[in-house]
Amino acid sequence: MPATSEMLFRHLKGLGIATTTISHPPVFTVEEAKALRGTIPGFHVKNLFLKDKKGLLWLVVCEEEATVDLKALPALIGSSRLSFGRVELLREVLGVEPGSVTPFALINDLQNRVKVVLDSRIAIAGAISCHPLENTCTTTIASSDLMAFIQSTGHVAKLVDFG
Repeated sequence: MPATSEMLFRHLKGLGIATTTISHPPVFTVEEAKALRGTIPGFHVKNLFLKDKKGLLWLVVCEEEATVDLKALPALIGSSRLSFGRVELLREVLGVEPGSVTPFALINDLQNRVKVVLDSRIAIAGAISCHPLENTCTTTIASSDLMAFIQSTGHVAKLVDFG
């Protein structure tokens, strides 16, 4: 059974990580999120769940306005040709639904099947905002705390400059 947002918040609290969460109607796209978020602070991200030709899984987390060229991305991250992962695979590995993909979903990847790629600007952003396993709220967390959370799940984030 995948973690719930309540389980995620308990995990974060156990790590000594403070967060702020704002509830809102469900959002499925960056455009919808922008229209509803109001004054939620932080570096807002979009998240891509990808599978490469060799079967490796990737979670790419970048600034919401970043243009990600799937043909050029393999050279940046060291993968083979990439495509979007199937919904069933997303549910199986990260335990979330489309529209709710988030770096917090790494809490559900107990077998470390997903390779994590972060926009290098996240590391210096101060705070980032993303969904806490569901797209009906947005959680803001210090960038350094996000890195600590990712590490706590057994994942290593690769920082990439998306320009």
